[in-house]
Formats: sequence, C-alpha cells, structure tokens
Amino acid sequence: MNNDQNDDFIAEENTQEVITKVTGMYKDWFLDYASYVILERAVPAIEDGFKPVQRRILHSMRELDDGRYNKVANIVGHTMQYHPHGDASIADAMVQIGQKDLLIDMQGNWGNILTGDRAAASRYIEARLSKFALDVVYSPKVTEWQASYDGRRKEPVNLPVKFPMLLAQGAEGIAVGLSTKILPHNFIELIDASVKHLQGKRFSIVPDFPTAGIADMSNYNDGLRGGKVRVRAKIAQKDKNSLVITEIPFGTTTSSLIESILKANDKGKIKIKKIEDNTAAEVEILIHLPGGVSPDKTIDALYAFTNCEMSISPLACIIEDNKPIFIGVSEMLKQSTDHTVELLKAELEIKLNELQEQWHFASLERIFIEERVYHDIEEQETWDGVIQAIDEGLKPHIQHLKRAVTVEDITRLTEIRIKRISKFDLDKAQQKIEALEDEIAQVKHDLEHLTDFAIAYFKRLKKEYGEGKGRKTELRLFEDIEATKVVMRNTKLYVNRAEGFIGTSLRRDEYVTDCSDIDDIICFTAEGKMMVTKVDAKTFIGKNIIHVAVFKKKDKRTIYNLIYRDGKRGNAYMKRFAVTAMTRDREYDMTQGTAGSTVHYFSANPNGEAEVVTVYLRQAGSIKKLKFDIDFSELAIKGRAVKGNLVTKYSIKKVELKEEGVSTLKPRKIWFDDTVQRLNVDGRGELLGEFRGEDRLLIITQKGIVKTIKPEITARFDEDMIVLEKWIPKKPISAIYWDGNKERYYVKRFVIENELKEESFINDHPKTQLELVATDWKPVVELTYPKPRGKDAKEPDQVNVEDFIAIKGITALGNQLTAEKVKQINALEPLPYEAPEEKPTTDIDVNEEVEITIDDTTVKTDPEELDDKLKGDGEQGSLF
Repeated sequence: MNNDQNDDFIAEENTQEVITKVTGMYKDWFLDYASYVILERAVPAIEDGFKPVQRRILHSMRELDDGRYNKVANIVGHTMQYHPHGDASIADAMVQIGQKDLLIDMQGNWGNILTGDRAAASRYIEARLSKFALDVVYSPKVTEWQASYDGRRKEPVNLPVKFPMLLAQGAEGIAVGLSTKILPHNFIELIDASVKHLQGKRFSIVPDFPTAGIADMSNYNDGLRGGKVRVRAKIAQKDKNSLVITEIPFGTTTSSLIESILKANDKGKIKIKKIEDNTAAEVEILIHLPGGVSPDKTIDALYAFTNCEMSISPLACIIEDNKPIFIGVSEMLKQSTDHTVELLKAELEIKLNELQEQWHFASLERIFIEERVYHDIEEQETWDGVIQAIDEGLKPHIQHLKRAVTVEDITRLTEIRIKRISKFDLDKAQQKIEALEDEIAQVKHDLEHLTDFAIAYFKRLKKEYGEGKGRKTELRLFEDIEATKVVMRNTKLYVNRAEGFIGTSLRRDEYVTDCSDIDDIICFTAEGKMMVTKVDAKTFIGKNIIHVAVFKKKDKRTIYNLIYRDGKRGNAYMKRFAVTAMTRDREYDMTQGTAGSTVHYFSANPNGEAEVVTVYLRQAGSIKKLKFDIDFSELAIKGRAVKGNLVTKYSIKKVELKEEGVSTLKPRKIWFDDTVQRLNVDGRGELLGEFRGEDRLLIITQKGIVKTIKPEITARFDEDMIVLEKWIPKKPISAIYWDGNKERYYVKRFVIENELKEESFINDHPKTQLELVATDWKPVVELTYPKPRGKDAKEPDQVNVEDFIAIKGITALGNQLTAEKVKQINALEPLPYEAPEEKPTTDIDVNEEVEITIDDTTVKTDPEELDDKLKGDGEQGSLF
C-alpha cells in the first residue's frame, strides 16, 4: 500500500474498523446542499429581512394587488411560479406572515397564536397587502431583478424595504450546520432607535412579544449567541382559591401551557383542583386551588415547574453578501437604517431625474408651440428633414435648458396632437413649469439634507402606523425562584436509625417529614458523621442515625449544638455551627476523626436557639463535681470543622436538656399568609416584623382570648383570630365589649402580665360579645347613635381611650362606655405617639462573608465554602 493509500485508509490496531475519508463529489454535494438550505431556505437576508419564500409571497401579492382581497389559495398558486417547493410550505409561510399583523390585511380564520389553533384551509381565507406594506416594501424603480428558477419570469433579488422589518417580525430557522433565532421587537421602539441612530445618539432595543407576558432582558446580550431572555406568564390571584393567567410567555400556547401545568400536578410539584381555559380574543386561564394551598407559593411553583416561565436563547444569524454572519440586533438596526437612507436617496435621485425630464419636455413643448416651430415642417418631404427643421427652429430659444435636445425629444414633439396645440394655454404651461421647478428644488433640498429627510420619513411612519403598536411585554428583573422552597411536599421520608437507612420506601420504619423528590436530606450519626444526599427510595447513611431533616442550601439560621467525645477515652468538646455548603454524598466528620469518637448531645435549632444542658459525669477517682450546667448561648458560632471548646477531661455519663433557649441570631423577618393561615420567611403575605430570639407574637381572638406564642413557622392559628402582630410587652391592649350581665358597653385597657398563659379578658356570659379591640398606643373610637322617632339623631361622640380609662388588670370589668343606645362603634385614626426605642441587638450573624487574598487578588467567600475548597472538596463533586 502506497503513501496515498495510507492516508485514505487508517486501520486501528487490534480492531477491524476502517475510517474512510469523504472526498470528491460527496464532499461537494453536501457543501452545495448546506449552502442552498442556508441561503435559500432558512436564514433571512439583512437587506429586506425576508427569507426567499416570504419575499416571493409578497412579490406575488404585489403583482395580484388590485385593492381587493384574494383567496390565499390563488396567491399560493401564483407564488409557485417563483418558489419551487410546493403549496403547503408557501401557505404555512403566508399564515406566519399574516399572524404577525404587519404586512398582510387578513380576512377569515387565520388561526390563533394564543391558543395554537391552526388557520383554515387556504381556499377559505383571503388576504391583501396592508397599507403599511404598500408604503415601505415596494419600489420597482430601485429594485434589482433576477430570473426566476425556471427562467420564465423576473423576481426581486431583495425587496426595497425601508424599515427594520427583520427586527419587527423576528425570524427563526434551522439550516444545515447553523440556525437563527431573531426575536421580534416593538414597532415604535424600532422607529425611535432608527431616529436616534440618524441623530448620532446611542440607543438600545429589546424584544417585545405579541403574546405579551413579562420578560427579563438583563442577559439579552444584544441578541447574540450566549444571551438569554426569560419570559413569564402574567399570573394574578383572583381570590383565595383561584389564580388567573391573562398573558402567556412567547413561544407557548394556552394548550401547551395547560399541559405543562397538568404534568407538574401529576408529578406532585404543584397542587391544583382544576383548570378552565376561557381564552378567546384575550387569554384567560383559571386555575382552581384546593383548600389550604397558598396562591403566592403556587404562583412561584408555576414559574419553577411549568412553562409559565421559559428561557429563550437568541441567535442573530443573517445573510449578507451571500454569506451567513452573526451580528447583534443593534448592528442590524444600524445597517437597516443606513440601507433605508440609501433607498430613500435612490428614490429621490430617480424622482429628481424624472422631474427634470418633465421640466425639460414641458419647456420644449412651450417653445415648440409658442414660437410656432411646427410651421417649419410644412415644406419638408422627408423624416430627416422634419427633424432637422425642428432642431433649427428650437436652437434660438433653448439656451436656458439643462441639457441638449436629442432626437428622442424632437420625436416626442412631433407626436403632439393638433387639438392640443390649438387649445394650448401659455399661462397654464408656465404654471406647470414653475410647479415642476418648485418640486425639483424641494427634491434637491431633500438630497442635500438626506438625514433630516430620513428622520422625517421615520416619524411619518410612526404617526401613520404606530397607533395600537405600543409595547405589550412588561420588562422586569426576575428573582431566581428556589425550586426546593416552592415545590409541594409530594412524598414522605422515613428512617431506620439503627441500620442507618433513609428513604421514601421504608414505610414500616419511623416517619420523619414530608418532602419532595428534589429535596436534599441532611443526616448525622452517633459517631459524629454528617452527610447530605438527594431524596431516594433507600439510601445508606451509616448506623445509629441521630438526626434527619430536609437540607436547605445556604441556610445560616439552622444552628447545630454538639457535645462529643474525641476518641474512646479522649476529652469532651462542645461547639455550635451551621451547615451552608458541602458536596453531596460525601461523609463529613463533625469530630476530629479519632477512632471511637461518639456524640453525647446533639440538637438542631431552626432559628439558632441556644439551650441550657446538664452534664452528668461518671464516678471516677476524686471527682467532686459530678453534675454541672452548660449554656450554649455563651458559645460562639463557628465553622463545622472547628475542634470546639473543652467541656471536661472526665468520662461523661449523660447529657440532658435543662432549659430551652432563645435565638442568638440577628432578627429575621416573618410574614403571615392569610390565605393558608401560616407564617413564612419567604416574603408571602403581610410582613409582621423582624423577630429576635425572645420576641413573641400577640394573638387575640373574637372570643376574647389573648395569648403570645413563639413565631415558629409550624404554628397554626384559629379561624376567629382578629389580631396577629409582633408583641410589645409594654404596649396596652384596648377592648370595647358588650357585657351580657350588665347589658352595657364597657371599655378596658390592660397589658399581658404572664406571656406563657392564655387568658380571656371578657366574661363567659352567653350574650357577652367583643365589639372592638385596638393595639394602638393612643386609640380613638367614634360612637354613633340611632335616630329617635320625630327627633334629630345625636351627634357622634369621639372617645380618647387613653384619657377615658387607665391601664388595669386583665380581669377587670373596665369602665362603662355609655348608658345610651349605640348604633355603631368605629375605630378612628389613633393619636400620634412616639413609641420607645427598642434596644439595639447584639445578636450574632452566622458565617458572614470573609475576605481572602490569593495572588494579590482580594475576593469574598463564605467560610464554609472556603473550608471545603481548602480541603479539596471540589475534586469530589459539585459544590452547592
């Protein structure tokens, strides 16, 4: 085998596989096919913004245009003279152009971009060119023509479009080896940007979608590769048990959107009762929710798990000089605007030439008739003699003409009818010449001030065609939605502590919590090992599991308190730490890793609580103190890898909880979601305030019960609750009630003396009823009275409750409000009062960012992440 053969055939050692190079006609054919698909099928041209099929459709419509509607089937048939790819592709392309509602005036059922319904058959629908299309798309005198595919007709190379049509309509196509996706932009914004470009000003443009919706364009990247646009449906809460979608993301339909919602419901990601699609001219999708499901959380879940949020990756590829190139939408607009200016210039130059020719012939005609040059041809016997006679007769009078008189000019003069000569009006002829001179002067002025002319042209387009073309898509910066926070808990987690297994299939073992199939689970064992793993049917963690919970990424408020023995006979240490970042399925040691280490005490505190524990020592030697208390609040929160503080050198018998603690962290904001009557830290519902470890919630019910509770996320509330707010111990509570025993209205003011006790501040008589309760510092109420027969009603009274009664005990009867019959009691705006300032917090923040310097570069990082990186965690898997 020679060297050439060695190049063509490469045999791998110990295999039978032979690689053959593709050469010759195969290589050429594929390249020809790819070039054809790119240039003639899939990618639009920068000059007019059309693909070949679109250009041929619009050319055919112009040829058929007589102001009336044409059957689309007829237009498709006519277009087949130029486009050799069958009627179906032409009809589909025409429907797509029509649905963009810019170039085609439609009649009949052209489908619905909102629902995805298809258009009627082409024999049933009709179309004609819109006024806008006739204005900006066509100009035969500046159009470059080429032969059609069979050589029988002429078609435009590019249509002379005087508008950034490609950006207005958008384009999408898949070719061989490349694709394009240019998003549609707003009509008015494109015109404004073109004007700014002509004025030398900076501009920026972002997409606007016909389906409206909400979009985040912060990463649009000018439409280039690597950019991304996030689009969302517009979802609103209709009532406590239903949501309504009124706008959908670009690229979806109501059918595909509903299908994605039903799939998410089937998978347990969201919970819905039923969906109604009432879409017609406007989108209306009703989503009915089961009781106890938060509408706010469901909205976030719809964005996280359904097509209510989509990500679009633009890719601006166009054809320029018969080559595909990638340019940004800003550059597209500049080129389109500059091309429009060139077309306007070409049209003005043609118009100027035509006006000058009209002026030239009108002047010749005036001379020919006014000077009676036509008499000079009466004696001529030959055609050449006639031409010569007229030429000689004109010479004395043509010094003011702009060009020489040609034979063609003289021939046109001989074609003037006698009737016209006999009715020739010199004044009208002069007025016509002067009008032409004015037009010529205006065109020359426009050519000299071409930029101003182009700006005026764009402004005219905006004025004439901009009505109803305002922005549809709302621009907004999206916050990332954490799927684990909004996913519905669709499965149950179990644990076999002794054997060391966790999973959703261990139904005979201990139930831990509800979870979702995308959650992470954190586990601790009695040996001081820790691991985070994904929810699965059954996973081995390690024997003697002491704690299992759903793990929250970057959770700085869950604090773990730990007392452990280092080795079989080592010292005992204690520490507090949070777990904010780690590698999944890697085992971490919370002790020093010494063989035989064990955990004496462990607690997981969701809000950084620091309890007090009692340590019992084993009797050994001369130990005098076998029992002592430890307060975890005196211990600083550090990283999970620290050794901790020494507890004792002696052997520990047991550790018991003595007293529950309060949070040592900075205050956290807590909200109340009235729809599901639950607290949350995710920003849903009404903000109740910032809570420290010792802060409590005040609850008052319609039955006259008052109590305070810790603001735990798992707390549940009675349906008759009328007050829920952050409790300020010194702030008085004012109440007006109807006393069933006395049959009078009474008012009382009190403060809560025992925060741990639930008490009633009205008596238990069946007719006793709470009328009004206020937690303002200085409340004011208004009393209105009924109108007696035949008399005028008594004027309403205003009562300053603070002046009316002093603060008394919670069980006191209070003061009688009035002895008269009362029609209504209303709470008014309270009097101004400057509440005492709260003491500044000295609480601790967990794992605040630290600055480190690496190679003279200072960066900020989380201590936990830094700890993992220094230990080489990144080599084990993804850091999260």
